[in-house]
Amino acid sequence: MTLPTTAPPTAPQILARCRELVRPALAAAIERLHPWPAEMAAFSLGWCEVGGKPASGAQGKGVRQALAVLGAEAAGAPGETGVAGAVAVELIHTFSLLHDDIMDGDELRRQRKTVWKAYGTGPAVLAGDALFALALETLADTANVHSGAAVRQLSGALNDLVRGQAEDLLFESRPWTGPQAVRRHEYRSMADHKTGALLGCAAALGAVLAGAPSPTVTALGRAGRHLGVAFQAIDDVLGIWGDPAVTGKPVHSDLRRKKKTFPVIAALEADGPASRHLAELLTPRAPMDDDALRRAAALVEEAGGRSATVAEAHRHLELARTAVHSVPLAPPAVDAILTLVPFLVARSV
Repeated sequence: MTLPTTAPPTAPQILARCRELVRPALAAAIERLHPWPAEMAAFSLGWCEVGGKPASGAQGKGVRQALAVLGAEAAGAPGETGVAGAVAVELIHTFSLLHDDIMDGDELRRQRKTVWKAYGTGPAVLAGDALFALALETLADTANVHSGAAVRQLSGALNDLVRGQAEDLLFESRPWTGPQAVRRHEYRSMADHKTGALLGCAAALGAVLAGAPSPTVTALGRAGRHLGVAFQAIDDVLGIWGDPAVTGKPVHSDLRRKKKTFPVIAALEADGPASRHLAELLTPRAPMDDDALRRAAALVEEAGGRSATVAEAHRHLELARTAVHSVPLAPPAVDAILTLVPFLVARSV
């Protein structure tokens, strides 16, 4: 008699399991805030509408939460051990989105208003500050002998995140071409700090709270950072060619803002006819109309920017796999992490 086999969990199932584990602790943490920033935090997470009415719209996938839980499990501990780390990184991620949306002037996220657009700039800054403080408090107060090391891990990631955001903002003042143009290696560094740092921190935090040895913490952190760079690369693809119904932002949104993303940088570095025509379109300060935006997107693709960005994402996903395999880890958690890896680029178009 052949016994039925159980299919391994899919990426959405893994994410849902981790979200369900983390949600009560995350909600309890946010309830400790003043009611006003607590409402804005819940709004940002997709839990409520303006005024506090429960929402039924889209919520985040919880990739960072999952990495913290899986990092603990990979180190041989129960997933619950990583929950405090998952809450902390989710609070920091939400804080960073609130402030990033203000800095970038983004009015939509997940197909609805951003917090600053719904509540005002000052309130959104206040809510972000509250989440920042709450994240550190959550880790410091956790009943875990490794909480001090966890706070240090998060603090290092925060410094990296600020560095990456500073680099991204400074890119805006640099020219499209010439010696001062942003190069691919500079963009990789920015993405590693701005996006990779927190994903790496999430995976590492779970291991830290589980009392894992330094090589394990380092390997999981490195895997998460590579996932972050891949994640950012696919976001860059979606920022030009993504379906507004999926991204919640207008088509060609990054081109409309003349944002220096990896596809554009790679296209301009190709230095062919399409690259030169693209530079001519981007250089004037005046906004581009819809025809110019469509032409610019076509030129980026013609110059190889889109294919180079997808290849960049896959390269970092492979580096993430290599990092996971570089140390002994609990097999079920490794399988779960590796199941999430391709899921991060499945959003591409």
